[in-house]
Amino acid sequence: MNPVSVNEAVDLAGSSDYKNVVVAPPFLFLGEIGKILKNAKLGAQDLYWEEKGAFTGEISAGQIKGAGVSYAIIGHSERRHKMGETDEMTAKKVLTAIKEGLVAVLCIGETAQEKESMKTEEVLRRQIEGGLFLAKTDGKLNENNLIIAYEPVWAIGTGNPQTPEGAAETSKFIKDFISINYGLNVMALYGGSVTSQNLGDFLKYESINGALVGGASLKKEEVEKMAALIN
Repeated sequence: MNPVSVNEAVDLAGSSDYKNVVVAPPFLFLGEIGKILKNAKLGAQDLYWEEKGAFTGEISAGQIKGAGVSYAIIGHSERRHKMGETDEMTAKKVLTAIKEGLVAVLCIGETAQEKESMKTEEVLRRQIEGGLFLAKTDGKLNENNLIIAYEPVWAIGTGNPQTPEGAAETSKFIKDFISINYGLNVMALYGGSVTSQNLGDFLKYESINGALVGGASLKKEEVEKMAALIN
């Protein structure tokens, strides 16, 4: 829920308008930001799986697409752990996004406890299979409408990111798993305390194709430095 006002959002989005960037503001600001972006693409932070109806507070894939959105973040760790979103719910959202012609950015990641219990790969497999089973069954899944964002929950907003080596190893596991089980060569992003100071270290690895940036994306100078690294 950042920033607070539409003026701040438009100003920030204007300084984020670079190729290879997706700007995902709060729903309320999508329309205004969509009007000013020339190079960056517009993304949404979530969506609901029903086309329309009595679902107070939700927003449909058709509604966000009408605002100019082409990417939808699905299954973010905050949705899973603070709002109780399940793998079944993410599966419905992924399928809905793809059917509407959006790129689904499926977020997966383990908690600190799961990491300490050596369950990272088990958790990621479950979240991938749980999030993709409907789209796979429907036959609409392809390399152009799916991106995986690996965001270890313990690294988000803590200032303690996964090591680039660790993130690269996990991203390779994710990409290999999807290649073997779904026949897809997908892009993988890393998210979790990403800044302009460490982004370059992550991007050195072939298995990491970009970043899902949180707090640093609210600072103009950070965004400009990060955009320079990917363009």
